[in-house]
Amino acid sequence: MENLFGKMKEYVKMDTEISTEEFLEYYKKVMDKLQSDFESLTEEELFQAKIVTSIMSGNASTRQKRKDGDAKKFKKIQEKSSFWTKAIDYKLKKSGLSEQEIEERTGAIEKEM
Repeated sequence: MENLFGKMKEYVKMDTEISTEEFLEYYKKVMDKLQSDFESLTEEELFQAKIVTSIMSGNASTRQKRKDGDAKKFKKIQEKSSFWTKAIDYKLKKSGLSEQEIEERTGAIEKEM
């Protein structure tokens, strides 16, 4: 998860938007990682994944509004990314963290980006 989070940090600092192809490739890597390793992710990795999926969801939401040939793809990406963000929240709460603790840690990590 560390590598994917590091790549997202690079993307966030960019002045230009990445290509659709690069976005789709990155999205696939994130989804593959979550599907294969979700149960074994550490708490820190879960927070990294939460930030990555929420940023992807927001970006896909913006891209789907363009009504071009990729709008449907980005709608699905937004839905799946949002699903994973919620699943991560649920797992963090189940591990004993409160909503406030999750928000505070997420905010602290986002500030470092």
